[in-house]
Amino acid sequence: MTRYESLANTMAAEIRSGSLAVGTRMPSLRQVIAQHGVSQSTAFRAYYLLEEWGLIRAQERSGYYVARGAAVPESREATAKRVLAESAKVDISELVFSVLEAARHPGVVPLGSAFPSPMLFPLQRLAKSLAQTARTVNPWSTVVDLPPGNEALRQQIALRYLGMGLSQRLDEIVVTNGALEALNLCLMAVTRPGDVVAVESPGFYAALQAIERLDLRAVEIPVDSQTGLDLDALEQALDKHPVRACWFMTNYQNPTGATMPLEKKKALVELLARHEVPLIEDDVYGELHFQADYPLPAIAFDRKGLVMHCSSFSKTLAPGYRIGWAAAGKFAEKVQRAKLMTTLSASIPVQAGIADYLQHGGYDRHLRKLRAALRAQLDAMNVALRRYMPKDVKWTCPSGGYFVWLELPETIDALTLHRHAIEQGVSIAPGPIFSAARSFRHCVRINFGHPWNADIDRAVRVLGELVTQAVK
Repeated sequence: MTRYESLANTMAAEIRSGSLAVGTRMPSLRQVIAQHGVSQSTAFRAYYLLEEWGLIRAQERSGYYVARGAAVPESREATAKRVLAESAKVDISELVFSVLEAARHPGVVPLGSAFPSPMLFPLQRLAKSLAQTARTVNPWSTVVDLPPGNEALRQQIALRYLGMGLSQRLDEIVVTNGALEALNLCLMAVTRPGDVVAVESPGFYAALQAIERLDLRAVEIPVDSQTGLDLDALEQALDKHPVRACWFMTNYQNPTGATMPLEKKKALVELLARHEVPLIEDDVYGELHFQADYPLPAIAFDRKGLVMHCSSFSKTLAPGYRIGWAAAGKFAEKVQRAKLMTTLSASIPVQAGIADYLQHGGYDRHLRKLRAALRAQLDAMNVALRRYMPKDVKWTCPSGGYFVWLELPETIDALTLHRHAIEQGVSIAPGPIFSAARSFRHCVRINFGHPWNADIDRAVRVLGELVTQAVK
């Protein structure tokens, strides 16, 4: 870690702990230089990094101030969940389906959506690659490109890993119908009905649905909204329960947006290696980082082949094309066979089209534009939240992805708020759908993945008015 990164992390810890309250003026650069014995360049770069993380904001001719939403203390509910829960059957699907169905009505502003706007993707250029490869596809590809999948596509995926400094074997990459299938196939490969699976709390509701569908049991591990998974709670769970697999998001976690620090990811992999427990790593948002580089996933520290790294192009390039993959380590053959026994193959022409685009279409150029757009939309969302939300509402400010996690006053019921918001033409994702125990009843997730416009601004205003009315 460089000197300026170390300094930035020290100050970030003070902000996140609440030692530096929201709105507090940060020390001047002269004070930082004197206090920490660093150069002017180091102090400047540390402040730029804190601003990039969304923790501070510059005010012209006034200095830097702690940003609203930067310090998000852990709620009493999250603290209570540190007491280790028992593993439990999961029954969440009906609640999830009812929430998602309500958000599909025409005219509803999709703050509760799980997807970014399709208008942010290079659909015409992608269609050109698809049309070109469709004209020249080899008829034998219907056999050759069965799992593990199109070789050219897997080579391009392997190059993405190489860009992170990771060497990934082609025969361990299995192409799937989106990341969700990859995650489900990995879970099927390492569990049997009745097994215990460790999941995040709050966590991605599709993980809970998969556990429910496969007749598994869940043990929930608390997630800190800034640094991710609680490793102490995980270690207790591993000691207490016969955990057969873990399903975690280490980068821009859904719903909180939290990213685990590198040392914490390394410690996670080492902990699971000691217990010989596989990790299903859901990393669909990793490419949507706002800092300079992709934050290394947990698989970067895997030495035993226990990490199954899953991702897709649905959140970054082609949401409707349903192309994902699993880099499944020692379980690659099991995942490949599970794929053959369920959906047989991902679309063969689409695999070829995506491969062509990755090679010739300017994917990295597109990603740079996409990240810039999402960062601008996050800034607009923060401005709107500061303008419309009551002062006692707290929210996260992620360094990537497109979700913000709001912690409302504990007297507010998120499911009731969801119903009232839908009546006003606004969807949100209420906290209980992100927990097997239907916890986080005063929390909601909102999406900033759509270009900012008057409708979205109105939706945030309506949501703020509903929260204000509910508090009175």
